[in-house]
Amino acid sequence: MGLFDFIKGQLIEVIEATDFSSEMMVFQYPVGNNEIKMGAQLTVREGQCAIFVNEGVIADVYGPGRFTLDTQNMPVMTKLKSWKYGFDSPFKAEVYFVSTRLFTDQKWGTQKPIMMRDKEFGIIRLSAFGVFAFRVTKPEVFMREIFGTLSTYSTADITAYLRRMLVSGLADSIGESGVAAIDLVNQYDELGQAAVKKMQPSFEPLGLELQSVTIESISLPAEVEKAIDTRTSMGVLGNMGQYAQYQSAEAIRDAAKNGAGGMAGMGVGLGAGVQIGRTFADAMSQNMAAPAAPAPSSSPVSVPCQHCGAPMPQNAKFCPQCGKAPQVKTAGACPKCGAPVTGGKFCAQCGAPLSAACPNCGAQVTGKFCPECGTPRG
Repeated sequence: MGLFDFIKGQLIEVIEATDFSSEMMVFQYPVGNNEIKMGAQLTVREGQCAIFVNEGVIADVYGPGRFTLDTQNMPVMTKLKSWKYGFDSPFKAEVYFVSTRLFTDQKWGTQKPIMMRDKEFGIIRLSAFGVFAFRVTKPEVFMREIFGTLSTYSTADITAYLRRMLVSGLADSIGESGVAAIDLVNQYDELGQAAVKKMQPSFEPLGLELQSVTIESISLPAEVEKAIDTRTSMGVLGNMGQYAQYQSAEAIRDAAKNGAGGMAGMGVGLGAGVQIGRTFADAMSQNMAAPAAPAPSSSPVSVPCQHCGAPMPQNAKFCPQCGKAPQVKTAGACPKCGAPVTGGKFCAQCGAPLSAACPNCGAQVTGKFCPECGTPRG
């Protein structure tokens, strides 16, 4: 092999990156001690960009496409090298390929619970997790601020830092939203969008764009979840009086099925049945009895019917429920015809006087015998 063949073997004529993994963000092309031939072909695929670095200084940046390297399309490198137009000699430079595709399914989660003040439960702790997506939008900024001159750089090298930023911004978004803890499940999309809007200004100085934040779950403390379950159960049960009736009826049924033998078991079952019956009756009366509305002061006085017990006006001649006439209390019987007497001095049937002086003691007699001495009325 001659000297010319050796020099020709050291020249790089094609530059491209085909070994990008799904999580690789930066790949340094292995130039080594070789030189790049002026007029070499540079191929940049979709989702990539190429950065040329000259002695630690970022030179030219290329987007997707196929380029022939010469002084015309390498303006910054030409200026840094002080090349004259038409320069045709090999040169040395570092070449980095940066992935600009969207990196999805990046996990995030709270290492420690987030403190939150809730209007219903007070101060509570929340735990959350989900995924987020981002991409490199300014490769030169990303190189200058993050990966520097590392030969490779992957999402694992930066997601821990981005995750902490994201959790902090999400905690602020939840606190500022004012949404009750019990309603957070209905606000996952809105909270994710609020986190993107809030955290994007923090991603831009890194040359990155936060594309989306997805909340998969927000967990409440065990005691808060228990309180929510209790409240949910009460809402499902609805009328507590009816629930008490149902429970009492179930208890009576179970007691009836109790097969305890012997008189002792029978006595226990009977006592339990009586007690359950009382509980059932109390629940029924509390649930069904409605408090009577107070009668207005202008309404007539009502009295119970002597036959059916229904309320009726005091001076009514017939009961509005059973239709029977009320019984009139009598003061006695007429001593002459025996007709009932409701009052007055004379009988309403025969006109006989109702009272007279006792012929023995002189007391007033309204019946057939004197109430003082028992002498028959004359």
